[in-house]
Amino acid sequence: MSTTEETAAPEASEPVQYDEGFGPEIGVGPHPEPWPEDERYDPELLAGGDRRNVVDRYRYWTREAVVADLDTRRHDFHVAVENWGHDFNIGSVVRTANAFLAKEVHIVGRRRWNRRGAMVTDRYQHVRHHPDTESLTSWAAAEGIPVIGIDNLPGAVPLERTVLPRRCVLLFGQEGPGLTEEARAHVETVCSIAQFGSTRSINAGAAAAIAMHAWVQRYAEIETP
Repeated sequence: MSTTEETAAPEASEPVQYDEGFGPEIGVGPHPEPWPEDERYDPELLAGGDRRNVVDRYRYWTREAVVADLDTRRHDFHVAVENWGHDFNIGSVVRTANAFLAKEVHIVGRRRWNRRGAMVTDRYQHVRHHPDTESLTSWAAAEGIPVIGIDNLPGAVPLERTVLPRRCVLLFGQEGPGLTEEARAHVETVCSIAQFGSTRSINAGAAAAIAMHAWVQRYAEIETP
């Protein structure tokens, strides 16, 4: 779902379900009768089966019911990513933000973004658009939320030795150039991710996953198996 006044238009190649065209079917078939009497359930899914990429507790639920339940448990961190060149990594960032239950995803720059990598998880994630970095940071300041840049820049502090604020916005640049000069000027601090090989940087989607997991390790309630 989206909190913007205009959502990104679906791409022609976007799958209707997560597994469409990607090998064996996932999910479950039609629900045996009698069907559960609960407004959260979708009659069409009960009748035809649920092949969506959702955890078992949400099988046969309507999309609205899933989002409503997620909204009762969302974490206190936001994810923002700069979008100046239709970066294909944004979809991966959105998918990971959904997995780690981010409060919102913020797209900075171009409104349209490549949704393929999101694998339709954006349907369950609040997505907000900002035309530029100043708009994002003004919003964050009004909410009292610090913006933390994630990039391997000179002077950046190691993420591995940093305690991220519980309420924060994790801001990522796009693949290649990283954070723009404007972003660097507006963030509260920049954290780097330790690397030990020959490459100068890691994939933006991977960097986002590492930073989100650093937050999760410190603040999320992890259930014991």
